Amino acid sequence: MSRIVVKKDLCDLCGTCVGVCPVDCMELSETELTIDAETCILCRFCVDICPIEALEMTDE
Repeated sequence: MSRIVVKKDLCDLCGTCVGVCPVDCMELSETELTIDAETCILCRFCVDICPIEALEMTDE
């Protein structure tokens, strides 16, 4: 099953990805970015807009 994962070692918590999510499945806190996999529609908008490539689509 495909899903989008956050590369926590790269993510700088800028929030750019959160603003482009059409289903509002991302939550940004002061310490981490989380993605609700059940709500995510795998549109890849967040993956494509991330300026530091901290998000990726995976089949794991």
